[in-house]
Formats: sequence, structure tokens, C-alpha cells
Amino acid sequence: MVLTLHRYIFRELFRSFFLATVVLTLMISVGLLVPKLQKFGVSPGQIIHLLGYFLPIALTFVLPMSALFASSLIYGRFASDRELDACRASGISLWTLVYPGLTLAIFVAVANLLLSFYVAPAFIQRSEQSVKANAEHILFRNIQRKGSYTLPGSPYRLYADRANPEKNLLEGIVIVNLPEGEPGWLITAEQAKVRIETHRTYNKATIVAKNAYRFNEDDWGQIGDTTLETQFPSLLSDNIKFQKIEQLKRIQADKMNFFPIRKMIMQARAQLAMEMLARDINIQMQQTDSYYQLEDADGSRSYHLSVGACKVDPHRANTLILEAPIQLIQVDKLVTAMTVEYTSNGGRMSLENDGEDLRLEMTLESPSWKRPGVEPGKASYKFVNNVCFPQSLADKVPMDGIMQTVSQADTKASVLKGPRSKRFKKLCERIPYKLTKVDNKIYSEIHSRLVLGLGSIALILTGIALGIQFRGGHMLSAFGASAIPGGVLVVFILAGKELTKNPSTPALTGVAVMWLGLAVLVILTLWIYRKLLRT
Repeated sequence: MVLTLHRYIFRELFRSFFLATVVLTLMISVGLLVPKLQKFGVSPGQIIHLLGYFLPIALTFVLPMSALFASSLIYGRFASDRELDACRASGISLWTLVYPGLTLAIFVAVANLLLSFYVAPAFIQRSEQSVKANAEHILFRNIQRKGSYTLPGSPYRLYADRANPEKNLLEGIVIVNLPEGEPGWLITAEQAKVRIETHRTYNKATIVAKNAYRFNEDDWGQIGDTTLETQFPSLLSDNIKFQKIEQLKRIQADKMNFFPIRKMIMQARAQLAMEMLARDINIQMQQTDSYYQLEDADGSRSYHLSVGACKVDPHRANTLILEAPIQLIQVDKLVTAMTVEYTSNGGRMSLENDGEDLRLEMTLESPSWKRPGVEPGKASYKFVNNVCFPQSLADKVPMDGIMQTVSQADTKASVLKGPRSKRFKKLCERIPYKLTKVDNKIYSEIHSRLVLGLGSIALILTGIALGIQFRGGHMLSAFGASAIPGGVLVVFILAGKELTKNPSTPALTGVAVMWLGLAVLVILTLWIYRKLLRT
């Protein structure tokens, strides 16, 4: 008889639980996820395909609420129809009747933990791979629809008159670079090819512009063919809360696996490289009649640079100020008659990109120039781009072990000898803070998943008790009342997460707040059942 009763209650529970799960999942998927996917310029067909990958995320939040709704509704109806009284009059205890609800609660808790720790992150990564496979398609689709596209997490925004996805070609292109807090620039070109490479922890976009002109804040000039590279984060999965437990451990072991940390380290590496270059140039200039040797990236030209002094620009990242007298001899290795000598009273040198492959560009202000067999002349500006960073210096900041190299860059063990700029010191000061913050986020994320998963059991048991308690009222009043403890638990979890975000507060404090919320919920559940058993 008891087994038949359990089967009857569980069948009713599961029916309501299943219907509530389907409805809530559709509401969350369509209402919250579709607008975010559309922001990336994903086509309608891709949206339907990607929704399947996002279902586990929705289920992580939907399952506890659906089970709470089903348990409060079914047990409330069970009590209001006097079936509960009949069972107790037959000698069946309340705890025996709760077994089906407890089974559902344990099922939801286990499912929630599996979803949050393994299934949802795995599906997010599959969706990321799907988006990566269509990354260039998304870019060209946005250009065709809106005429522009901003690479995620990058200061580059692309405008184009026409887009040819079959050839990866943009025509009539304008590339705008607006770094935060610094002067920007833009490049115009007849056409440009775009290539996006995907890696495990980041993406890289390469833009090759033909017959380009560059416009800075105060100057402009023709730079010919140029190549721009930028790294940007994963479009969907670059978030601690979307990582599997194995990935969280991998990030703890090597923070370069987390793009925000990687980006910060790369910025520090670029600034360190430029300050090393400034010191190297100044040492070279102390020698009589000496030039600093540089090579074009394609190997067709070499440059001999002589300056009065070279110093770090305090207002621009990865930029050096060249002081007069400046002499630049451009030697064409294929046609010696194309050798040109430039002289100028002002200029600068900066990095074209801060990626793994460092490349330089130089700007000379109002340079005079002369070439054999040609009458000397004068120009407004001279741009020299796509210059290789000196290999001897690049070898001192290799990607292998770069975090340790950068972390030691403001100590006696630094590869940079001599004074450091304020900008670089500020970058170095941020590194320990950011590393601690990531560790705290991982710590709090693991415990928040555990608390939410285990809290589902107490929450559903509370819904059962309140459903019985509110049997004389409206059926939904029990669900509304039982949702309050769930809201309190969520508040404790969010408060704990906020506490762990502050590196000055021990991470254990935030974690303790989360578990305190679960303890409060358990005590409340026990108190409700004690009161219910007495009546």
C-alpha cells in the first residue's frame, strides 16, 4: 500500500515538475538568451542551434524552482483533499509521505551539481566552438547589416562600404582605434582582408589593409600596406562561472589560461619591452657615430636610427619619444638607389600591437629627406610601420614564463635595468591584486555551486511543509511563501560572492556567509517540520 501511495505521489510530482521545467526553460531561453545572442550578430538559424547549448545553464536555475513549485502544489492539494488526513489516520507517518518529495529533492540537488560543475560549462564551450567556427561570418554579417563591427574586448571598430565574405575582403574600410584614456587614431584603406584565429583561451584577429592612410590626433600620412593584430577574449565562455572544475583548477595553476589576466600580463610585457628598447637605444647613442639597427618585418628594408635621446612617453602606452637631432636612414635591400635619409626635430616610436609578435612603428614630424639623384624635399610627417622588434630584446620577454618575468620586472631580478616609468609601476602593482581577485572568484564560485545545489534539498522540503501548512488557502500561496527562503539563500550567496571580490577581505569570510545562508535555511526547514508534526 505504501509503495502504491509513493508511486501515486511521485507520478503527480513528476508531472507538475516536468511541465514547470519546460515552461520556465522556454521563458528564460527565449526572453534572456536570444537578445544576447542577437547582439553578436548571430543568424536566426545559429540562434536556434545555440539555444540547445544554453539549456543546461537555464536548467541550473529552473530545476530548483520547478521542483519547489511542484512540491508545494502537489502536497498542498494532497492535504486540501483530505488525502493526507486519511493516510495519517491509517497509521502512515508524515515522514513516510514526504519520501517522494525527498527523492525529487535529492534528484534535483544531484542534477544541479552535475549541471553547474560539468554539463553547463561543457555545453558553453561547445557553443563557443560553434561561434568560433563562424567568427568571420559573424563579423561580415554585422558589416553587411550595420556597416560596422567592434571586435569584442578590443578598441578596434571596423567600418566598411562593402563586405565580401567569400574572399574575407572588406572594401572602403575605416579602422578606428579608441583606447580607453588615451589618444586614438584611425586608418583608412581601399580594402582589407580579415582573418580570425581561434585559440583555447583567446582569439586573434589579423587585419591586412592595402594602400592605407593613418590619421592621428595631430598628424596624418600614407603608410602603404599595414597589418594590425589584436587579441580578444572568448565571446561566451570567458567567465569564471562558466568553467568546469578542471578548468578552474587549471586557471589556479596558471593564470595565463584566464584571458583577463593574460591581457593584463601582455600589456605589462609590451610596456616592459618598450622601456627596455628605450634604454638600449640610449646606450647605443652614447657611442660615437653610432646608429641603432632595425629591420622591416618582411626583410626588404633596414633602418639606421640616430637620436639625441629616447625616453618613455608618460601619456601614451607602449610609446617612446624621440628627441632631436633625429636621423633615419632607410635602406632598400633590393634597390640601393631607393636609400632615403630623413632628418627631423621630433618623433616617436610605438608598438603596432601588444600581442605575442611585437612590431614597431615610427613617426617623424616635419622631416626633411634626400635621396641620391633626386632633389631634396620636406614632408609633413613620415610614418614607418611593420618594423621588427629587436630580437635580442624580444628574447628577454618570451611568452614562456612571461608572468614571472613581468612580476619580477619591478624588482632587482628584473630584465630592465635602471628606472621604470610610473605607468609600468602601476601595471606591476595591479598584478598581485588581480591574481588574488581571480583566486577569490574561483574559491567563491566553487562554494556557491555547492551551496545552491545542496540548498535545493532544504528548499524543496520547505515547499512540501508549507504546501501542507497552507492547504486551506490558495495553492499558489504556498509556492509564494516557500520562495521567500529561496530568495534569502540567494541573497546570502550573492553577499558572499561580493565579499570575496574584495581582496582586502579574506575569501573565507565570503564563503562562510554562503554556508551560513544554507545553515539558516536548514534550521528554518527543521523548525517548520517540528511545528507541522505537532499539529
